[in-house]
Amino acid sequence: MREPLWLIAVALLLILAVALMFSAIARWLLRGRARLQMSTSIVLSIFGSSLGLLLANAIKPVAHLRDPLSILSCLVLSVAVIAAYGGVVAHFQRPQLELLSDLIAAGESDRVEFKSTARVNLRSGDKDPRMEQVIVKTVAAFLNADGGTLLIGVDDDGSPLGLDADYATLKVPDADRFELWLRDLLTTSLGQTTAAEVSIGVEPIGVDDGQRPVCRVRVSASPRPVYLSPGKNAPREFWVRSGNSTRQLHVDSAAEYVMHRWPLRVGSSVAAQFKAAVRFSAER
Repeated sequence: MREPLWLIAVALLLILAVALMFSAIARWLLRGRARLQMSTSIVLSIFGSSLGLLLANAIKPVAHLRDPLSILSCLVLSVAVIAAYGGVVAHFQRPQLELLSDLIAAGESDRVEFKSTARVNLRSGDKDPRMEQVIVKTVAAFLNADGGTLLIGVDDDGSPLGLDADYATLKVPDADRFELWLRDLLTTSLGQTTAAEVSIGVEPIGVDDGQRPVCRVRVSASPRPVYLSPGKNAPREFWVRSGNSTRQLHVDSAAEYVMHRWPLRVGSSVAAQFKAAVRFSAER
């Protein structure tokens, strides 16, 4: 007996709905461990549900679709398949960090910037808020361009100076407190969401007299415009990377840059946001 087409259509919709529900549950359970597109997780959920039904049938040959064993098997296998796939993808797509020494040897570029300190003016030897603003401006410029790496504790010539001068301004002079201070600075100036997208780490590099700590700040291309808040009552600023320099764009230029990089037209906007998201994901 042939099944009517409407019944097949309803069955397909039910399969899709169940797969969507199971994939959503799996993505929630695996949040922070597996990052997959919804379409990918749905396909994997359907595959996992098929395995779950086969498992339920092997355990209980008389089980039916509404049997708790069938439902539980489908859910467990869906989560397991998505988790396994996410783990494999995360392993093979894990970015390999370039050696700090190689990065310094290559010199500054449109994607790499050196800063001697983050807080101390080496000419006066005192803590200088202008140094902090230079760091934030560089990070904001990388975010609004194609991303990049900021090395703190390296002078313009590529000589590792270390972070001792900056450590001396902290109550607890160590790498953890420095990273915490820098994260707070970025959060205050760029916003919590944007600051969370920036990777900060302190690494030792060998020099003639031993090792010196250098802070590597990895910045991904932002999928949205990033504006810097230099102070409580100061107007927000827009910074971009131009060659191996960081420059501010004023209102007209900033508006034009934003319109070209993140277009407002529906079709172009979707394409631009997709490209920006791809750039952002590739750098993480």
